[in-house]
Amino acid sequence: MSTAVSPLAVPFPEMPPIEGVTFATAEAGIKYKNRLDVFLALFVEGTTVAGVFTQSKCPSAPVDWCRESLKGGTARALLVNSGNANAFTGKKGRETTSLQGELAAKVADCRPNEVFLASTGVIGEPLDAQKFAAVLPDAASRAAAGPWVDAARAIMTTDTFPKGATRTVKLGAATVTINGIAKGAGMIAPDMATMLSFVATDAAIAAPVLQALLSRGVDGSFNSVTVDSDTSTSDTLLLFATGKAQGAETITDSADPRLADFARALDEVLLDLATQVARDGEGARKLIEVRVVGAVSNASAKRIALSIANSPLVKTAAAGEDANWGRVVMAVGKAGEPADRDRLSISFGETRVAFEGERDPSYSEAVASAYMKNQEIVITAEIGLGEGKATVWTCDLTKEYVAINGDYRS
Repeated sequence: MSTAVSPLAVPFPEMPPIEGVTFATAEAGIKYKNRLDVFLALFVEGTTVAGVFTQSKCPSAPVDWCRESLKGGTARALLVNSGNANAFTGKKGRETTSLQGELAAKVADCRPNEVFLASTGVIGEPLDAQKFAAVLPDAASRAAAGPWVDAARAIMTTDTFPKGATRTVKLGAATVTINGIAKGAGMIAPDMATMLSFVATDAAIAAPVLQALLSRGVDGSFNSVTVDSDTSTSDTLLLFATGKAQGAETITDSADPRLADFARALDEVLLDLATQVARDGEGARKLIEVRVVGAVSNASAKRIALSIANSPLVKTAAAGEDANWGRVVMAVGKAGEPADRDRLSISFGETRVAFEGERDPSYSEAVASAYMKNQEIVITAEIGLGEGKATVWTCDLTKEYVAINGDYRS
């Protein structure tokens, strides 16, 4: 973890308890001494679960474990560690997840396939499962309904601040709460979710419906954030629903109109968490929102937006507070998507800097440069070919990013 908190950090919110969820954290010494690095959550019987995972072809052992456990649709325990990703660890990694599952199942009094696992940290280093055996019984005995900030801190690696989001919404006759935490600062170009994120609600929702809500919700949130264009081996987003809200009736149909407000609230939680990840990008000093409009389709707009957001030249220009809009032109052109040079317009904030293929007639370098000094920057590219649109979030690329990743394992 960096010792300097990101200047883009936001305060951790007050997060109410979720009926049916208790948790505890522990110091297992997985990589460092005297640091919270284990998070154990326990769920009431009947809790449903949904998940999305990395699309990396080199997934971690915990990702493989979760994909299998997800088939059952129910969850009783979640065990997370930071400091070691248990990725690219072969047979030893699989043996570790099996032992983790057995240890967590014992303290949760459930079956191993009702246990979900997630690990983050160094790739390629064996993870000692005995470190969990030493802390899980005590952690389970201390499990409580809060505070959520402890859980958020326990899953941090190079993060500089804990990330949380909460919403309360009506679902039928019940008032339900949605709480979420996330970790992520580097190796962020999610192809499903962020590195690790866990969301819980006291709503009563059947597992297939919960999965549909989550799979849809990540598209405009975690799948629309990038720090460095690198998709992690460990990306895991899990959503748990305990069904313990007072007056809750189980929703079994994805088309149930009662879900509309809940879905919007869930999307807000996911987007809140995802943008906090961008705010905490390693070495970040600027939050950059990239908007693309007028593309031939939404999918095309998103690919163009990601081309801009992932461009080292665009990101370093932002870091240097340089209104170099030519780099945006470059990023649009290289995206491999339909574009017409003579229809392309670009804006920085409310200032249009390029219009229909050339510098805007009223362009002011002083005005554009002044805008780039803001901590939050909006870049808009108008393609001029259709109705497709997309928004993605990223951060600038600074010398600190290189410093953090140059000695990550030391």
